[in-house]
Amino acid sequence: MSLENSSDDIIRVRGLRNQFGTHVVHENLDLDVHKGEILGVVGGSGTGKSVLLRAIIGLLPPAAGDITVFGQELRQLPTAERSLLERRMGVLFQAGALFSSLTVTENIALPLIEHLGLSRTDAEHIAAMKIGISGLPTNAGAKYPAELSGGMIKRAALARALALDPEILFLDEPTAGLDPIGAAEFDQLILTLRAALGLTVFLVTHDLDTLYTICDRVAVLSDKRVLVNDTLASVEKFDNPWVQAYFQGPRGRAAARAQTRREKQ
Repeated sequence: MSLENSSDDIIRVRGLRNQFGTHVVHENLDLDVHKGEILGVVGGSGTGKSVLLRAIIGLLPPAAGDITVFGQELRQLPTAERSLLERRMGVLFQAGALFSSLTVTENIALPLIEHLGLSRTDAEHIAAMKIGISGLPTNAGAKYPAELSGGMIKRAALARALALDPEILFLDEPTAGLDPIGAAEFDQLILTLRAALGLTVFLVTHDLDTLYTICDRVAVLSDKRVLVNDTLASVEKFDNPWVQAYFQGPRGRAAARAQTRREKQ
């Protein structure tokens, strides 16, 4: 993994340590995310994939190290400037994290009202557009989260993540719990949005099909750090027992074959 400074690096993590009490999750972790790419982050259970995401977006103060996003260190910014920078990042949390007492439209409109000061009418008009680009039916806007299927919750959470027109989209296990058809449709939606909106995507996933279908590079977390961060062709050859078991096992080989078939079509 190259650690050279690059104008293409929209996120740079150096020497990161995350810990909870005496339990160290990450130690001396380095990571680069290039502008415009879809980076998949994988690793075994307990390697801190979601912890890394939360540290980058500023929800978890690291114990040590530096994290820069858009060339700026979040922790060093005054509150007003930090708020402006955070608007350039959209997050889809693992379980959606929608407000259960608000409709889908209200969930999406809320950040527009709070951060941009829009009127409710204007915010809900924009929310309707976000509902459309996320692939939800128009009538989903009036529904509450409890009335939605798992796939619809993912798309509603995606619409909210896109509310402020972010430049970076953080996705935490976006296809977890979806059936294969729904997961494949979500993958294609992310590709479409990346192309249409020029997004950079930081994607935490266990889904091998997602990795092979949409990711430009893959970062593997192991031993409290990023073990390798490269193209799939390079990562799947990396000499490490976990990497080999993950990518060269039956499911990994099946996902690779499926992607080869898609590329030939």
